[in-house]
Amino acid sequence: MFGIATWRALRRRGVMGINQRNGDYVLMYNDRRLYPLVDDKIRTKNMALEAGIQVPDMYGIIDTEQGISQLEHIVETHGDFVIKPSQGAGGDGILVISDRFEGYYRTASGRMVSPEELEFHISGIISGLYSLGGHRDRALIEYRVRSTDLFDRISIGGVPDVRIIVLQGYPVAAMLRLPTRQSDGKANLHQGAIGVGVDIATGTTLSGTWHNLKIDRHPDTAHPVAGVQVPDWDQCLALAARCYDLTGLGYLGVDLVMDKHKGPLMLELNARPGLNIQIANDDGLLRRCRLIEDHLEARGDDAGTEEAAARVALSRRLFAVPDLPEAPTSP
Repeated sequence: MFGIATWRALRRRGVMGINQRNGDYVLMYNDRRLYPLVDDKIRTKNMALEAGIQVPDMYGIIDTEQGISQLEHIVETHGDFVIKPSQGAGGDGILVISDRFEGYYRTASGRMVSPEELEFHISGIISGLYSLGGHRDRALIEYRVRSTDLFDRISIGGVPDVRIIVLQGYPVAAMLRLPTRQSDGKANLHQGAIGVGVDIATGTTLSGTWHNLKIDRHPDTAHPVAGVQVPDWDQCLALAARCYDLTGLGYLGVDLVMDKHKGPLMLELNARPGLNIQIANDDGLLRRCRLIEDHLEARGDDAGTEEAAARVALSRRLFAVPDLPEAPTSP
């Protein structure tokens, strides 16, 4: 338990707690009627495509036990692919297939999976094993993102992603999430991935957090995580800002991936983004959010009606890190 002195110190640094996030931001800015837009990945993907936002290609959807037999037909022209629950959360139920061997499927971590195991996994997804609230779900089969070579030194076994928290259309904090051996190649912090703060102004990485501890190096590769330039950062910020216009959700987590061939892709959206991003950036979300709220109040505008480019420009000015770490030297 935190003592009163610790609590006051966190408040002075503008750190947001979970109750404050829920009461003052999620409930305040997110109309519950809009949650289905982001809680269902298939719906989110279709909505993004209609708005011209790039997402990983969708190969097929399986929503019945009878439909499981269609899997081989869906993936017959794809050597690798991803299977995920449409209404899953936290990376649970996601299975990444990297290639095939003698009738078996090989996962990104190297494990061999039989067709029967794959079908059983899809059956679990449909039954609601991984869905929010345990409701019956659909299995989404989609393009497997190829990570850019830039992240090879600070990532293991999977594809890093970028989480950007957006308030009323203004990016307020960003974090690069790096897979580890412990996370089995997944970029989810609760499964053992690393969160690395990102300077909003430049897209340069800062220090990292692993199991809520501050770290400077990747535990598997031992390479520094700070000083890396996230590619296509202008596009990342513009895409994140547009997701507010897309959904109408005022407090939003936007997850992006940097594909080696396709560039930034919107992976999914989250109406209840976590708070570890504060540790990764060594800065409080509450402080940043209040700067945006002050700006909107001064404008007499609580709906974020500025153009996306203007919103991004303001965020870059407000949240620039004054002393950035140097890029790691080559071995």
